[in-house]
Amino acid sequence: MAIKTVADLLLHELSDTYSAEKQMTKSLPRMARAANDIELAQAFLDHLEETRAQVERIDQVVELLGLKLKRIKCAAMEGLVEEGKDLIDGIEKGPVLDVALIGAAQKVEHYEIASYTTLITLASKLGYTAALPLLEASLAEEKATDEKLGLLGQAAAIENAQAD
Repeated sequence: MAIKTVADLLLHELSDTYSAEKQMTKSLPRMARAANDIELAQAFLDHLEETRAQVERIDQVVELLGLKLKRIKCAAMEGLVEEGKDLIDGIEKGPVLDVALIGAAQKVEHYEIASYTTLITLASKLGYTAALPLLEASLAEEKATDEKLGLLGQAAAIENAQAD
């Protein structure tokens, strides 16, 4: 897809973010199963529901703007998902894996925060104000998830350090 205008870039970024979110709907259940801590596993499952809603919001944005998503695969998310798989395969289930999963999940959240921030900026520049509340809702969820993971990570790191 040739990107020549800001509108082209918005469509590309929407398509990329859609792919990223769809990949996460497959990855989050795996992360929940791998988590040892019940609260962490539940956080992954809670975010799975939010992620499904974020996919629906992108569909709403696309419909609202009369766009058609491009079939692309988000390479960045593919790499982040693979990194998470490597952690699950390489670390025994327990507190150390939990800390690793939190770090991997926060990397994903930071990527998604950047993606939604970019989408909001582009939509705003193009005057697509009707799309902004949908994108802002997803951004707020990503930020809240990052904060929750950070708190879980601090608690897990402290518990793990005390166990050593």
